[in-house]
Amino acid sequence: MSENTSSTKILNAAVVVAALGYFVDIYDLLLFGFVRVKSLTDLGFSGQDLTDKGLSLQNWQMFGMLIGGILWGVLGDKRGRVRVLYFSIALYSIANILNGFATGYNDYAFYRFIAGIGLAGELGAGITLVAEVLPKHKRGLGTMVVASIGLSGALLAWVIEHYFAWRDCYFIGGALGILLLVLRVTVSESGMFKQVRQQQHISRGNFFALFTSWDRLSRFLRCIFIGTSTWFVIGVLVFFSPEFGKAKGLEGILASNAIAVAYIGLILGDLASGFLSQLLRSRVKVMAIFLSLDVLAVLGYLALPFTSPTMFYVSHFVLGFSVGFWVIFVTIGAEQFGTNLRSTVATSVPNFARGMQVPINESFKYLKGAAVTGSVITAGYIVGAVCLGIAFIALWGMKETFDRDLDYVEDI
Repeated sequence: MSENTSSTKILNAAVVVAALGYFVDIYDLLLFGFVRVKSLTDLGFSGQDLTDKGLSLQNWQMFGMLIGGILWGVLGDKRGRVRVLYFSIALYSIANILNGFATGYNDYAFYRFIAGIGLAGELGAGITLVAEVLPKHKRGLGTMVVASIGLSGALLAWVIEHYFAWRDCYFIGGALGILLLVLRVTVSESGMFKQVRQQQHISRGNFFALFTSWDRLSRFLRCIFIGTSTWFVIGVLVFFSPEFGKAKGLEGILASNAIAVAYIGLILGDLASGFLSQLLRSRVKVMAIFLSLDVLAVLGYLALPFTSPTMFYVSHFVLGFSVGFWVIFVTIGAEQFGTNLRSTVATSVPNFARGMQVPINESFKYLKGAAVTGSVITAGYIVGAVCLGIAFIALWGMKETFDRDLDYVEDI
C-alpha cells in the first residue's frame, strides 16, 4: 500500500480542529484541579475531605477516561476518525456544563465520570487523523502543533478561574466546545481509513486483538507505560502542590498557580521535544532524554529546601518541562500500529496512561498516611521511583517509528 495523505500543509483543517478540540479538552481536564478546593468548599466539605474527595472525584474522571479510551478508539477504527473527533467534543462540552450544576458529591462524581468518557476521545482521534493525513516527515510537527496549542487550554482555565465563580468556569468550558462544533470547520476523513474501510475482509477496531498476540500486546503496554511518569508529576506533585509546599514549610501555595506554571513548562517542553525529534529523526532517543530530565526534576522537587513560594513555583515549571514528551508519547502510540488498529491504540493509550493515575493516587494516599512512611515527601519518592522505573523499562527496546510508513494494516 502506498502512503496516502490528503494534505502536505502543517496547518490544515485536521490539525486546526484537533488542536482547538484538544485546547477545550485540556481546559476541562485541568479545570477541576483549579476549582477543586473552592468547589468542594462551596458544596460543604472542609479539612481532609478537600484532599480525599478531590482524589475520589479525580479517580471517577479517570475511570470514565479508561472506558472512553476503549469506546472511542474502537469507534474510530470502525466508523471513522472525524466522527469520533466531533462526537467526543460534543459529549465533554455537555458534561462540562452539567458540572456547573453539581449540588453534592454524588452528582459531581457522576458528571466528572461522564466528562471523562468524553475527554477520552478527542486527542486519540485527532492525533490519528493528523498522523494519517500528513506525510511522514511532517507528521511529528503536526502532532506537536496539536499538543502545544491544546495544552495551552490549561492557561485559559487558570485565567478564567481567577475571574469567575467555579460554576461559571464549567459553563464557559462547555460553551467553548459547543462554539467549536457550531463553527463546523470541514475536516476530510483520512484516506488511509477510507481505503481500509472498503476492504471488508480486514478486521477493524478489534480491541481484543491486542491481547491475542504477544507482539501486539507488548507494543501496546510499552506505549502505555512510557507515559506513566507524566501523570505522577501532574496528578500528584503538581495537583497536590499545597500539601507538598506545606511539608516544606511554605504556606499559601495555590494548586491553580502550580498547575498553570507547570503547563507553561509542559508547552515549552512539547515544542522542544517535537523539534528535537525532527532534528534527531528519532522518537525513542527524545523519550530517553526527557525521562532522564524527569528524574532530575522530581528529585529536585522532593529533595531541595525551598525558601520562598516563588522558587517552589519555579520547580513546577521544571517539572512541567521535563514531562514535555507528551507530544512524542501520543505520536508513538499512533505510529506503532496499522491503520485497522491505529485509532483503537492511539485513543486508548493516552487514556490508559491517564488512568494509571488511579493506582498512583491510591498508592500515594496510602503511603502518605502509613506509619512507616508517614509523609507526602517519602510517599512522593516511592511512587515516583516506581513510575519512572516502569517508564524506562517500557522504553528499553522500543522500536523506532520516526520514518515509518503508516499505510499498512495489522494481520489479525
